[in-house]
Amino acid sequence: MHHNHSDQDSEPGDGGAEGMNHSGHDHDGGNHHAMMVEDFRRRFWVSLVITVPILVLSPMVQSFLGLDGLVEFPGDQYVLLVLSTAVFLYGGWPFLKGIVDELRDRQPGMMTLIAVAITVAYSYSAAVVLGLSGRYFFWELATLIDVMLLGHWIEMKSVMSASRALEELVKMMPSTAHRIKEDGSTEDVAVEQLQKGDRVIVKPGEKFPTDGTVVDGQTTVNESMLTGESTPVEKGSGDEVIGGSVNNEGSVKVEIEKTGDQTFLSQVIEMVREASESKSKAQDLANRAAFILTVVALSVGFATLLAWFTAGRDFVFALERSVTVMVITCPHALGLAVPLVIATITAIGAGNGLLIRNRTPFERARGLGAVVFDKTGTLTEGRFGVEEIESYGGEDEESVLALAASVESRSEHPIGRAIVEEARNRELSIDEPEDFEAIRGKGARAMVDDSQVFVVSESYLNEKAVDAPGDLPSGGRTVAYVLRDDDLIGAIALADVVRGESREAVRTLKRMGISCIMLTGDNEEVANTVAKELDIDEYFAEVLPDQKSERIAEIQSRGIRVAMTGDGVNDAPALAKADLGIAIGAGTDVAIETADVVLVRNDPRDVVRVIQLSKTSYRKTLENLVWATGYNVVAIPLAAGVLASAGIVLSPAVGAVLMSISTVIVAINAKLIKGPEDSESG
Repeated sequence: MHHNHSDQDSEPGDGGAEGMNHSGHDHDGGNHHAMMVEDFRRRFWVSLVITVPILVLSPMVQSFLGLDGLVEFPGDQYVLLVLSTAVFLYGGWPFLKGIVDELRDRQPGMMTLIAVAITVAYSYSAAVVLGLSGRYFFWELATLIDVMLLGHWIEMKSVMSASRALEELVKMMPSTAHRIKEDGSTEDVAVEQLQKGDRVIVKPGEKFPTDGTVVDGQTTVNESMLTGESTPVEKGSGDEVIGGSVNNEGSVKVEIEKTGDQTFLSQVIEMVREASESKSKAQDLANRAAFILTVVALSVGFATLLAWFTAGRDFVFALERSVTVMVITCPHALGLAVPLVIATITAIGAGNGLLIRNRTPFERARGLGAVVFDKTGTLTEGRFGVEEIESYGGEDEESVLALAASVESRSEHPIGRAIVEEARNRELSIDEPEDFEAIRGKGARAMVDDSQVFVVSESYLNEKAVDAPGDLPSGGRTVAYVLRDDDLIGAIALADVVRGESREAVRTLKRMGISCIMLTGDNEEVANTVAKELDIDEYFAEVLPDQKSERIAEIQSRGIRVAMTGDGVNDAPALAKADLGIAIGAGTDVAIETADVVLVRNDPRDVVRVIQLSKTSYRKTLENLVWATGYNVVAIPLAAGVLASAGIVLSPAVGAVLMSISTVIVAINAKLIKGPEDSESG
């Protein structure tokens, strides 16, 4: 299968405290991240409180504030050592543990740099207190750890809020349901107790407890949390409802169809989790860049130490420059740049009914050259609709339609149902037929108002030697002829109804410079009619289901990156073959294994939204990578002390602030991502 669809292994992130995965979708769910946020928050505040007396006891800070000699007492340096040891061990613990994890995984990164910096600073300062000649810098150590903890706390909160949309989906499920007992009375039970086949009552304003089918009652349902579509959807007997959606008006009786992991919401949550963990080329790039940056930071840090020391500056100054270089070069923002965008984009997509299953094909969607649409069920609704009515012999159109609908009101044939639906839409009177008879393969007849009425195909007319007028071109349409007492009084042309949204989708894609191609098993005449109506660039007619993937390969051989859009069942091989497989209109059946993206709605315009979202994802990822690495061009030389002669020297804490600002900018930039409706279409 293309793009390693089956490969859902999680990539190691950039390490991080407590084995942190920046993508925010650990299998432990939100609890793990909530605990992480709380841990960093607690360590930050405790360390900050201990830092205050460290600052007061530090000679350099006293001198800066003009408090020389005011806070001195015998053994004050030992108190300073004890307090700094507490900050180093308690506040620095996530970083000290992180270096062990990173080195064990042979992936030195951010944690390695911070751990080396704080360990060197602490060890040297402690040695000075215990007798080594030199100057300790405990206050720089404490403020550095404070800033790093604050940065991690902000980062983890950003990750959680970016991926919180998924956790909110879980909360949407109600906890209880009104189950109908055998005697007709109801009992309140936990949703977990519901089984397939149970029937429940759902009252106005309540949520549907799980996926099922309406068996009694009429209502409208708010499905916006699933599809992003705010317009209420009408539901009646036989219609599917999705657990978590809201019943707006009437009480309805629902038969349970799916429970537990089979439900729509459970599948959506699992699918988005898989997407967050699936391999991503952008993430691979970021991981490699973080590794390189770590090697550069360690190398430049030690080179800075040697350079200043051999240049005659004191060891404390050289060490401070070295530590600052290592801190300021931390690939913290880089480790966050891509996962935050992914988490935000995935959550936005899910909230708009666009379920991203495989990230790499999705990321490449911005470069699509063609979108191939399956016709039936994708560009069209897969059902007949009346397109044109001709009347003969003085009859009017509506009389012809009403007579035909009266006969077909007893028929189950799709053409008959379409004729009846059109008559009802026009609010015509439909009479009760008598002596109804289906004419096998040719139509139907019945008595209506004491007249014998036939609704038949052209082959029936030929058989009865009735001349069909030539003023109703079929154009790939199906024509039903209406006879009353052997007189031909009219003809009704029907065709597969083209979705209104298809025109806008095709028009927008072409404006974006993407070719629109149609695949169909229908004959040349039908395909040509639909292609002209939608202004399709190219079409393939009379294509068998097993030939669709061959057509995709043929288009790819022209050097075009192709997306295939189909309704999932017989389109599976073509979805797998395409550069991007999009299953459209999956509804409650979201587990379509061969698709890279699953669209909940039957709306071809969502294909445009997928491409817009892919472009937004790429742009934001690029912006974040620039923010995460670009500042190093200026920051590393400053940290190393190239402008020391001009009096511009950065302390480790200032370096940590600059590095943290870069991280916060990356987080904010990811949070500013908007939904696909707001994205640029160009």
